[in-house]
Amino acid sequence: MQQSAFSKQYRTDFMHIARPGTLLFHALLAIILGVGVGVVGAQTITYGGWFALIPVLIVAWRGIRQPWQRWRTSHKPFPATWRDWLDAHVPFYATLDTDGRVHFERDIQFFCAEQPFEGVDGVVVTDKLKLAVAAGAALMLHGRPGWELGTDRTILFYPAHFDEDYYETAYAKYDGMVHAQGPIIFSKASVESDWAHPGTGHNVVIHELAHLFDMADAVAEGVPSLMDRSSAKAWGQLVRREMQHIRLGKSLLRRYAATKPAEFFAVAAENFFDRPQQLYDHHPELFEALTAFFNFDPRPAEAVVPVAEAEVEIQGNGTLHPD
Repeated sequence: MQQSAFSKQYRTDFMHIARPGTLLFHALLAIILGVGVGVVGAQTITYGGWFALIPVLIVAWRGIRQPWQRWRTSHKPFPATWRDWLDAHVPFYATLDTDGRVHFERDIQFFCAEQPFEGVDGVVVTDKLKLAVAAGAALMLHGRPGWELGTDRTILFYPAHFDEDYYETAYAKYDGMVHAQGPIIFSKASVESDWAHPGTGHNVVIHELAHLFDMADAVAEGVPSLMDRSSAKAWGQLVRREMQHIRLGKSLLRRYAATKPAEFFAVAAENFFDRPQQLYDHHPELFEALTAFFNFDPRPAEAVVPVAEAEVEIQGNGTLHPD
């Protein structure tokens, strides 16, 4: 059993459930609004200062609502059937120690509890379908507990492939889609098939969730917005070299990755999580860059070594580190 290097992080449950920065923001906002309303109220009517409690209570509730809900969710038992599914479909999960599993399972519980899911054209959204998407999110956030995937997007499941207008036609070719604004759309059949056959380098859940990292600044340009901009030049050079290798047929990545940088990042993320050893063997520089970005090494046979938060060299061409 691989001993996770992030054990100390997992033990700080409160830090994962309640974001200190968010709590501080709401506390300061409550104080500012409370003082403002209290001063105005006291100057206008008798006992008007008590009106300060209204914004304080409203802002305080907004600040503690999610941590409270997460605390309750984290104390619910993780279903045994979910563990069985993870053991069967997510090879990385089997390499985790006890603390690592707790962290991974908690991320899944939070995602399933907070994310809206809907079925289209008769699709019934089961717990396993939710789990299939949540597992992808847990993988991608595993090395960065401070990162979040926004839960303001509805996840839609179509029965099979769909076209650009979200219809299932004879010419439908999409198994997943995400826009800068709007829902995340998956083909139910593709989600189930991709998780059932790990190691192929194709996973529609990871592909579409990877686009969210790219779209956090509303522009899908192949440079993840959580990457420090000082790294953009080095990353761009690496992407151009790798895309040229794809066009020449000298790459592990499928040809779709060469269509544009945004698709390159999504396909590279698929391979990084789904067949990490092969990606390392064929594209070590790309693998190291993704290890720096996601902050862990997903190879089952390797000891996971955290990447320094401050700065990671990429063969002398630049750095990769979070903002």
